[in-house]
Amino acid sequence: MDIPLRSEHVPVMVDEVLAGLAPRPGQTFVDGTLGGGGHTRAIAEQVGSGGLVVALDRDPAAVEAAAASLAGLPVRVVQANYRNLREVLAEQGLPAVNGILLDLGLSSDQLQDRSRGFSFDADGPLDLRFDPDEGEPAWQLVNRLREAQLADLIYEFGEERHSRRIARRIVEQRQKQRIETAGQLADIVRRAVPRTADSRRINPATRTFQALRIAVNDELGALDTALREAPECLVAGGRLAVISFHSLEDRRVKEAFRGDPRYEPLTKKPLRPTEREMAANPRARSAKLRVAARR
Repeated sequence: MDIPLRSEHVPVMVDEVLAGLAPRPGQTFVDGTLGGGGHTRAIAEQVGSGGLVVALDRDPAAVEAAAASLAGLPVRVVQANYRNLREVLAEQGLPAVNGILLDLGLSSDQLQDRSRGFSFDADGPLDLRFDPDEGEPAWQLVNRLREAQLADLIYEFGEERHSRRIARRIVEQRQKQRIETAGQLADIVRRAVPRTADSRRINPATRTFQALRIAVNDELGALDTALREAPECLVAGGRLAVISFHSLEDRRVKEAFRGDPRYEPLTKKPLRPTEREMAANPRARSAKLRVAARR
């Protein structure tokens, strides 16, 4: 695993996150998705030496890199899944916190680590797990599932309308040679999906890789658990901010904020990055931020 000495990830909507969470000196926050540490750093600078940010990530590479880059700030870095937030806070001796951030996007550091399959053109294993020691790698899933199961997975988690065609091509290819790398899978998908104006702007493999990544990491299950558990981890008036990057995530956040009486939504509609931010950081284009307070 390649561990970057310095994160290349650019945090999304930092100003909007700070406005939504409203951190003050001496308060305690959780960044449930540490990544490159940009949001953690911004919150830590606001709470100051009398405050604390507990920063979680499933990815051991992110934990190791951020622990070094955030040294000297009021931050505790923990390798953990944010779905286990209540247990983590109990271990840290914290009954409740003032705010929680979940940035559900993939970090640039993960995309640049060619040994784990997040990059479409990687020659390394098609792994896609955030924690390489947990769960089943994507290459096993691709070679194990029946054609109908693959098609359903790609359609449900990737919202890919060509899912059946892609699944058929995957099965045809694996009968000749086992699919092991991200580059192999990306090439199969590119040949299966008709070329359109959209495919010249967005890699045709994007939705298939998203689907497999969601599946191997149980991302939606983790989000559902976190949305259900978060109110019990917040003080009264404490805030939860969630940055989502596709409709499957945003729909869950919207429904939780509107349907759970413990939440008071503070954003009627999701906040979007500014035109200036999207121009400077194209990966921010699909970001949506919703914020709610604990009643």
